Amino acid sequence: MASIASKQYYATSSLVIGYALCSSLLAIINKYAITKFSYPALLTALQYFTSAFGVWVLGKLGFLYHDVFTFETAKKFLPAAFIFYLAIFTNTNLLRHANVDTFIVFRSLTPLLVAIADTAFRKQPCPSKLTFLSLIIILGGAVGYVMTDSGFTLTAYSWAFAYLVTITTEMVYIKHMVTNLGLNTWGFVLYNNLLSLMMAPIFWFLTGESTEVLEAIRLSPRIGSTWTPLLL
Repeated sequence: MASIASKQYYATSSLVIGYALCSSLLAIINKYAITKFSYPALLTALQYFTSAFGVWVLGKLGFLYHDVFTFETAKKFLPAAFIFYLAIFTNTNLLRHANVDTFIVFRSLTPLLVAIADTAFRKQPCPSKLTFLSLIIILGGAVGYVMTDSGFTLTAYSWAFAYLVTITTEMVYIKHMVTNLGLNTWGFVLYNNLLSLMMAPIFWFLTGESTEVLEAIRLSPRIGSTWTPLLL
């Protein structure tokens, strides 16, 4: 029993450390990407395509198994994918207008909000007193950061609050959807990214980003001469 508990402890610890490392690196990479390629809707669409296509290809090659894409399941999963899209969209815009520190501070608040939402809406057990105290301490640190942030801008913090709301909603709602639909991990990834990719063009036009991209293509010295006749 002791050896089993020890293995479970190390497995859980490895997952936590791995998640923290991936999450941190992802924030830095996305910040670099949005700095060099300032079209958040198009950038995220490329990420959705890469993820969905990668899962599909690896599934075809037999390296993984994902649930088959069906329109019936897609209709049920669509609200969750929409919230996921909003979470990623606000995430990217937050990184576009703020530094990584601000993003990490607001992201660190999500466990507290998710714990409260899980208890209120999903009837999950309340966190232990020590866990809740730890989350409150994190909240205090976040408040202190906001009060002393020399780079405070209304635009950045508007995106930060929008991200906080959407990512909390997404985390809670996704748990509900995955539990009810019975999707496996790779099926969840496929549905989330493929449906988000389908929604991307809507946001390109709503945000006016499509016009910006076309204008950038037209003005590009390398490809403008080739594509300008087609865009006019």
